[in-house]
Amino acid sequence: MDYTAEELMVIAAAREIRDGDVVFVGMRLPMLAFAVAKKLHAPSAIGFFECGIVRDNPAGELLYTMGDPPNVTGAQWCTSTNNLMFLMHKGLVDVGFIGGAEIDKYGNINTSCLGPVDAPTVKLPGSGGAADIASLSRRLLAIMNHEKRRMREKVDYITSPGYGDGNGWREKAGLPRGGLSALITNLGVLRPDPETKELMLATVHPGVTVEEVRKNTDWELKLSGMLEETPTPSEQELEVLHQIDPQGFWTGNRERKKK
Repeated sequence: MDYTAEELMVIAAAREIRDGDVVFVGMRLPMLAFAVAKKLHAPSAIGFFECGIVRDNPAGELLYTMGDPPNVTGAQWCTSTNNLMFLMHKGLVDVGFIGGAEIDKYGNINTSCLGPVDAPTVKLPGSGGAADIASLSRRLLAIMNHEKRRMREKVDYITSPGYGDGNGWREKAGLPRGGLSALITNLGVLRPDPETKELMLATVHPGVTVEEVRKNTDWELKLSGMLEETPTPSEQELEVLHQIDPQGFWTGNRERKKK
């Protein structure tokens, strides 16, 4: 069965969404993941989009940004970002989706700068709502490409908190819930160790070796005791995803674009 790495990432992310979840949907691949989950196994999930849109059904057309007209049409609520943040602050968001430039072994994410804070080599876009999502959602999902320069022993700057320096850090920092539940990459899925909160390799994608994952990770990556291969996308999952993104705009399927 043919599929791209991006398609597998979307489907793996969609599987993390449970029926009835309130999902703070991020840009790009998370928009597809929410739509796939809604159509297949989570019909009662609700989508919060950071621009202030609330939907209980996927948009009728492919979204390039969350503020596109198809996302407004048929929405249950078009409000302000603040109102959605207020609801998240009350603990009403089950899942938050974010990405980042860097992530470290405790799930802390950097989207602020590379290099020293007082003299950065690269200035990044900043938090947006990512710090709020990481701090306040009940569980956090991150989607990133798996490269050594991104998978850092320690990030240059914590924009969006994961588990700080380990277990107990969030509670000390006054964050009563949440933390990274899964990091979905183009090589595998990482999850926090229940005791230490250090990210471990939980599943490795088909055709990828553990050595390849470790080679692209800046810290000494540990393996889950239940390490498995990521389940390949089913025909149904791919069919639904292709209906949502028929030209492979987000999922990189160039062959479908040529047809």
